[in-house]
Amino acid sequence: MPQSTSATPTASFTKEQRLLTPQAFREVFDAPERKIHQSHLMAFVRHSPYDKPRIGMAITKRKVPTAVARNFIKRQIREHFRTTAFKLENKDIVFIVKKPLKEINNNELKNQIIYIFKKIEKK
Repeated sequence: MPQSTSATPTASFTKEQRLLTPQAFREVFDAPERKIHQSHLMAFVRHSPYDKPRIGMAITKRKVPTAVARNFIKRQIREHFRTTAFKLENKDIVFIVKKPLKEINNNELKNQIIYIFKKIEKK
């Protein structure tokens, strides 16, 4: 039985797709080309000299006090990045939490993440 090939490339999340050093984060924070705002999340976007999009997250304990909640947010962002990275150009993206997530549910959080990635894809 012949195997069919999928239209989308394999979705993986490699170390090369992560912002790892404080210097890499600083470059994005100091001179972002775009800032995409949502009620609880914000993304700083900058053109990257590398051939792949890269992502970083600065989720602070002050805004999200429990490790379970911080890890949930990071998993959601990584998962959406992993599945849409092939659509993104070579951009460096850093996500931050603007205000505490106490009054937001998981579906609204996912919708905000999806909205931010759609805005990044369009430009």
